[in-house]
Amino acid sequence: MFLISDALAEATTTGAAQEPSMIATFLPLILIFGVMYFLLIRPQVKRQKELKKLIDSIEKGDEVVTNGGLLGRVIKLGEAFLVIEVADGMTLVVQRGAVATVMPKGTLKDIREA
Repeated sequence: MFLISDALAEATTTGAAQEPSMIATFLPLILIFGVMYFLLIRPQVKRQKELKKLIDSIEKGDEVVTNGGLLGRVIKLGEAFLVIEVADGMTLVVQRGAVATVMPKGTLKDIREA
């Protein structure tokens, strides 16, 4: 019985003297957040800004590819929607956000000739 109480008393006195500081405790957490910010969050925000800039810069006559893979020429612009011509006389109405990329001029012509 005396040995157990002595061991507990010794463990509490040595443990209290060796506690790490608050900075050392939170430093790994701060480093993990910093790495996640620079590897995941920052590139995603940059990509979203570029896509918004691309969508806002669409003009009549641009050739676009939608997220569904449709390639067409913009013939009418709206605030939230675009009317694209995918074939002669065939038009589709798509949301501006559905545009994945703007293709170089002449892409449709090159594909139709092939």
